[in-house]
Amino acid sequence: MALRHYTLDFKLSTAVDSATTVPHLLSIFHEQEMTETVHETNGHGYLGTFVGKNGRLAILRVHSHGLVTVDLQCYEEDNIAQLDNLLNALETKLKMILNGNITRIKRLPALVRGAEVDRYWPTTDDRLLEYDMDQLVYEEDSPYQNIKILHSQQYGNVLILDDDINLAESDLTYTQAIMGNGRESYAGKEVLILGGGDGGILFEMVKQKPKMITMLDIDQKVIDACKKYMRRTCGNILDSLEGDCYQILVEDCVPVLRKYVQEGKTFDYVINDLTAIPISTEPEEDSTWDFLRLILDLSIKVLHPSGKYFTQGNAQTMTEALRLYEEQLKKLSCPVGFSKEVVCVPSYLEQWVFYSVWKK
Repeated sequence: MALRHYTLDFKLSTAVDSATTVPHLLSIFHEQEMTETVHETNGHGYLGTFVGKNGRLAILRVHSHGLVTVDLQCYEEDNIAQLDNLLNALETKLKMILNGNITRIKRLPALVRGAEVDRYWPTTDDRLLEYDMDQLVYEEDSPYQNIKILHSQQYGNVLILDDDINLAESDLTYTQAIMGNGRESYAGKEVLILGGGDGGILFEMVKQKPKMITMLDIDQKVIDACKKYMRRTCGNILDSLEGDCYQILVEDCVPVLRKYVQEGKTFDYVINDLTAIPISTEPEEDSTWDFLRLILDLSIKVLHPSGKYFTQGNAQTMTEALRLYEEQLKKLSCPVGFSKEVVCVPSYLEQWVFYSVWKK
């Protein structure tokens, strides 16, 4: 049973006395058969809760610093028209009472909490986004992570790993960006993909007729889920673990990379689709940074002298994390150059940074 949470805020130019404000509002709550309880605020204005039928709860606060807030909670199956009428009545009455003192009124759509399908996901800098998710298509725990695929009316099916949005069927721009955005020719080349279990990079790459693509992904369950539910992204490429110009190895990439280093095997392109740059700004204390450095170092070692290494970065707003990553590039076993570009990935609702790295 989901809960709907409505908010109504009045920002004021000067503080108001609750004794001249609250009495005018009580009749509105009483008409809805809601009972008032006044709470002690130790001099910080008025705080009243109003409990009504069907589990309705309203919280009215007249703050001492020029803000009036109303929170209204109800169950999802409650009478929405009645609730709209209650909020409309409160907004109209407060406009009359506070006339000339209002600098801003903000009434937000209801926050739906505890719904069967989660529609709220944070950005990398902790802003809340609401998506139009309407169906849980798939969920399973693998030995490595929680895997969800949710359906969005706008973005198609969306792959979510450990509660982090990875890729939606709408996100071809992500795949194009991590492949160099059309500036590279993969025809006749040896390509190594790290991760990429959604099949998007592999599906687009085979169209360019490379000599051979080797894809390393540790999680068979991600591959199986995307093969079934992310067809707009991967087509039929995941139906088989090998084809004329590709092979998918379901293995931990680290020991395989180390083996390639020992054998002296090199690739024209290495595409790292394992993980974004950590948002932690303590690279010496975060194990994800250790993993990133290891993958980066091994990848450069298996990169042909004239080859290129592509990877995602993180959101453009994560300036410190991106700066720290660029510092790591300067500490590799051989000198490298790099460039970056910013791309709009539809389902991320953020500007996303991608890197191209090459040996000097």
